[in-house]
Parts: sequence; C-alpha cells; structure tokens
Amino acid sequence: MIYTTFKSLTSKVKVITRGEATRLINKEDAVVVDIRQRDDFRKGHIASAMNLLPADIKANNVGELDKHKAKPVIVVDGNGLTAQESATALTNAGFEQVYVLKEGVAGWSGENLPLVRGK
Repeated sequence: MIYTTFKSLTSKVKVITRGEATRLINKEDAVVVDIRQRDDFRKGHIASAMNLLPADIKANNVGELDKHKAKPVIVVDGNGLTAQESATALTNAGFEQVYVLKEGVAGWSGENLPLVRGK
C-alpha cells in the first residue's frame, strides 16, 4: 500500500473524476484512450474513445494517438485499477498531459454518463 501511494505521488499522471474528464473532453478537446480488450470496448465505451491495448502502448505502437501529444489524454480501463501503467508509458513517450479516469468505465456508466456501443 505504501509503495502504491508513493508511486502515485511521484507519477506525473493525475487521477481525475468523471466531472474533470467531462470538462477536459468538452472544453480542451481531450483524447480518450480505452485500454480494455476489444470485445469490452465494443460493448460500451466513452464517445470518440480510441481503443489501444496496454501492450501496444508499452511498445509505443500508438498509431493515430501520436499526433495528439500536446492535448490532454485520458486513459480509461474497466475499473480504474490498471490504467496507471499505460498512462505512465504515454508520459514517458512524450505525452504532456496524461490523466487516468477514476473508477474507469464502471464508474462512468454508474453515473449514467453515456457510452457508445460498437466499432
């Protein structure tokens, strides 16, 4: 527990609430990166999110995302517990503003915020 707390204090990645995420998406043109498996992504994801797997992010195989290094990037997983590593990898790859959505898609849908299905 102490290690996790220390790690989050030293990280450049900030965990944000759904309200903060909504503001970044609507006001600052943030890019949402959903790191869940493709099947989970298709069942429901935040509108305009791109689906990248953690292994691809770790290998710096980020495709279209690469042109958004100066924009806010919000990393989203299923429950907010696994996104930190991918977010840190993006920071290390030169992304300037990387955030993790607290409680992930589970928290987002729990607040009745919209999800898009398919793709």
